[in-house]
Amino acid sequence: MVTPGLVVQGQAAPFSTALRSLVNNPWYSDVRFVVGQEQQEVFAHRCLLACRCKFFQRLLGTEPGPGVTSPVVLSTVPAEAFLAVLEFLYTNSVKLHRHSVLEVLTAAVEYGLEELREVAVTFGLGPLQEQCMAFIETHCQEALRTRGFLELSAAALLPLLRSDKLCVDEAELVQAARSWARVGAAVLERPVAEVAAPVVRELRLALLAPTELSALEEQNRQEPFIPVEQIVEAWKCHALRRGAAARGAPCHRRRGTLPRDHHCFLDHPF
Repeated sequence: MVTPGLVVQGQAAPFSTALRSLVNNPWYSDVRFVVGQEQQEVFAHRCLLACRCKFFQRLLGTEPGPGVTSPVVLSTVPAEAFLAVLEFLYTNSVKLHRHSVLEVLTAAVEYGLEELREVAVTFGLGPLQEQCMAFIETHCQEALRTRGFLELSAAALLPLLRSDKLCVDEAELVQAARSWARVGAAVLERPVAEVAAPVVRELRLALLAPTELSALEEQNRQEPFIPVEQIVEAWKCHALRRGAAARGAPCHRRRGTLPRDHHCFLDHPF
C-alpha cells in the first residue's frame, strides 16, 4: 500500500501578488504586444499565456524557441482591457470597472475565456443594456429589419416599445412587432396573439390616423394580434379628441413619430 504524500498549501495572497507583479513587467518577458489605437507596448510571458489560453497558444506557437523580439500587434483591443485580460490569466482574478467592462467582455469572447466572459456579462449588464438601447433608439428602422430583432425575447422587447426615443413611426413599429410575434409563434407553436400578449400593450395605436387604424382593425380580424379592447381604446382617443380620455391608451409621440392631424389633440406630445 502506497502512503499518499502530504499536500502542502501555501498562502494564496502572496502567490497571487507575486504573479500580478509580472503583468506588463519586462522582467524575463519573452513576448511584446502593441495594443489598441494608442499602440501601447505591453510585456508578457509566453509560456504562461500559452498554457492559460488556447488563443495565445495558437498566436504565439507551441515551439519553445528563443524570445520573441518583434511585437505582436493587437490593434482592436484597448490597452486597459488587454491588461485586465492579462491580469486574469496571470492571477485567475481581475478587478473590473464599469467604464471598460464592455471592452473586457469583447476581448474575453475573442480569446475564448469563458469564465471571464460570464463575469463580465454579469457585471456589465447595465452599461451593455444602456448602450444597446441607445444604439437601437438611434438606428431603429435598420434594427427592426434584422434577424436579431425577430429573435428578441419578450423581456428584451418591452423596454424598446416603452421608449419615447425610438426613431421610427408607430405604423412601422406595429408591423415589426407583428413580424416578431409571427416568428415567435412559429418557433413556439403558439398563436400569434398569445406570443404578442406580453408586449402588444406598449404599441401606441392612438398615434395612428383613422384610416390606418381601420386598416389595422381589418388586418387584426384576419390574423388576431392586438386585443380588440386595445383598438377600441385607440378609437376613443379619436372620438373624444383627447388622449387621456381612454384610460390605458399610450399617446406619447416618439422621436420618430410622423405628424398626423389628430396629434394636436393628444396629451404630452414628444
